[in-house]
Amino acid sequence: MTTTTLAVLVPLLPFLGALAGLLLGRTAPGFVRPLAVLPTLASLALAATVAWRQGGGQAVDAATELTPTGSVPIELALHIDGFAALTAVLVTVVAGCVQIYSTGYLRDDPRYPSYAALVSLFTSAMLLVVYSGDLMVLLVGWEVMGICSYFLVGHYWETPEARAASLKAFLVTKLGDIPFLIGLFAVATEAGSFRITRVLGAVADGGIEHPTLIALLLLAGVAGKSAQFPLHTWLPDAMAGPTPVSALIHAATMVAAGVYFIARLLPLFEASQAAMTVLAVMAAVTMAGSALAALAQDDIKRVLAYSTIGQLGYMTGALAVADRGAAVFHLLSHGAFKALLFLAAGVIIHAAGTNSLAAMSRMGHLRDRVPDAYWTMTVALLALAAIPPFSGFFSKEAVLGAAEHVVTGHTEHAPAAAGWIVLLAGLVTALLTAAYAMRLWLLAFRGYGTEAPDHGRQPLTMTTVLWVLAVPSLALGGFAFRVLPDWFDGHDLAPTLTTSVLGTGVALGGGIITYATWRHTTAHAAARVPLGAVAAHPEGDAGRVEAEAIATHEPAYGDIAYAPDPSDPGRLLLGPLHRHAAAGFHLDAVYTTLFVRPVRAGASLVRFLDREVVETYVRGAGTLPRWLGAAVRRAQTGNLQTYVSALLAGTVVLAVAAVLVATGA
Repeated sequence: MTTTTLAVLVPLLPFLGALAGLLLGRTAPGFVRPLAVLPTLASLALAATVAWRQGGGQAVDAATELTPTGSVPIELALHIDGFAALTAVLVTVVAGCVQIYSTGYLRDDPRYPSYAALVSLFTSAMLLVVYSGDLMVLLVGWEVMGICSYFLVGHYWETPEARAASLKAFLVTKLGDIPFLIGLFAVATEAGSFRITRVLGAVADGGIEHPTLIALLLLAGVAGKSAQFPLHTWLPDAMAGPTPVSALIHAATMVAAGVYFIARLLPLFEASQAAMTVLAVMAAVTMAGSALAALAQDDIKRVLAYSTIGQLGYMTGALAVADRGAAVFHLLSHGAFKALLFLAAGVIIHAAGTNSLAAMSRMGHLRDRVPDAYWTMTVALLALAAIPPFSGFFSKEAVLGAAEHVVTGHTEHAPAAAGWIVLLAGLVTALLTAAYAMRLWLLAFRGYGTEAPDHGRQPLTMTTVLWVLAVPSLALGGFAFRVLPDWFDGHDLAPTLTTSVLGTGVALGGGIITYATWRHTTAHAAARVPLGAVAAHPEGDAGRVEAEAIATHEPAYGDIAYAPDPSDPGRLLLGPLHRHAAAGFHLDAVYTTLFVRPVRAGASLVRFLDREVVETYVRGAGTLPRWLGAAVRRAQTGNLQTYVSALLAGTVVLAVAAVLVATGA
């Protein structure tokens, strides 16, 4: 079987699995789990085969015209280079782990068949984005992911938080998709084709006349999809969905699509120095701001959500300094340890009965209840903090090294200002990342007080997946820069000495400061808020426990100052900034004032005009014929003498009128 045929089957199998799951979900529920897991695993095997055959060498290209469209045809095209091959493997690995994990996590959920089908469709859409060689076909996968995220984030639709989060995710990403679509049409018009290879060829030949405008339009869509400032606010709220969905969105689909898209079309962005500078500023604000926000969050999933935003900032920062190898390297590394973090968080939430870190910090021996999650999450947090030799160290230092090369003049593909912005913001964020990673670990696993509730052992399907993902979190970094350089355009991924020392130093400093602060606060905390009803969650399936936690967890979705933990190092480290960071620096409030309230006011005005003006006119237009009809109906008495009298009276009136007219003439 040819490589092209195998590549077509990679996104097709999960799509067929989704269709079969929806059709058989009610009539044959026993087939739902196999239809969710097996097509994804088969797609993983095929994606690995495609990557092996591609080998980081010449890109695999194939195309067939879907339909004649005039001057700019739309083609079903494949373009598989080393980046696409590796990204497809990441997507299928994470999706397969999520599907297996979900069979245990949502084993008692009556909506599991539709959930599993949507996850498969989500996976298929992302694979379409990864392999597509035509921008319009890529747009199809791009939009299908947005629709799937709406339904998956709102899986627990009984809770108002889930309903609001799904709607917010859909609207914010669509807000970015409008200029994104305009940008796609603009670049296709100037290049004469939607084919990615032809667009890049037009860029190389100087055929793109307005690269800055096009790049900025495309960046708006990327900011929405990849949760970059200022369109990042939907991602923390999307934690209202099931934890496996969070792992899928954050690690391998949706948010990774924007980064991957820029990596595909990076020469187009390099054609505009202004666009590269804007991208660098966007990345710097995103990574530093999200790291500060993560340090103040109480909900364990919101900490990880802001962490994802920050790590995506590193990826866009690498792209801003024109190093797509470092960006995709960090995309792969981050996908492994972030999926592990979310899935381990799901086990912890199941065991603790709450999302709240403040509540977990008051539970003794929680780590003994979840040993698998404890050890694997420790590995993932070390990778997140970029501590050597874990994978995050190599990929994050590759980003910082790329920025250093721009600053020192070793590369001229990006402005020096972009290099300085990314380098300084990256070092600050490395410090903050280690700080909030250490804080999460301390509050979740080093708590004191009431014995943690015992909800029983987690299903084997959940714990096994954790150890599977722990392997790349530990070893992917060293393996990638030694074995996989061909897949990254032959780029040397080995970390540079300067950034390695600086990055590791600030990371260790952030962790040590946080630990010292925690030791100080725990030693002086005279009293703790009682655990109370937090430990009283009944045993049950993990998805139901999480739904209850979402519905009752006020720190995540209500008052951020509820039941503060005196041993929380984040409060002392941030000081007066803590309140603002916990609220995401009030960006939602700003957007509500600037956009939501004016739109609602406009909608209220339109409704008033429709009800009081338009409906009044419509009612008036209907009333006059009704009155005339009533008058005519009154004349229909059924009396023959009345009819004859009326006829004679009418005849007399007409005769008199005729005489008067004739006399006047």
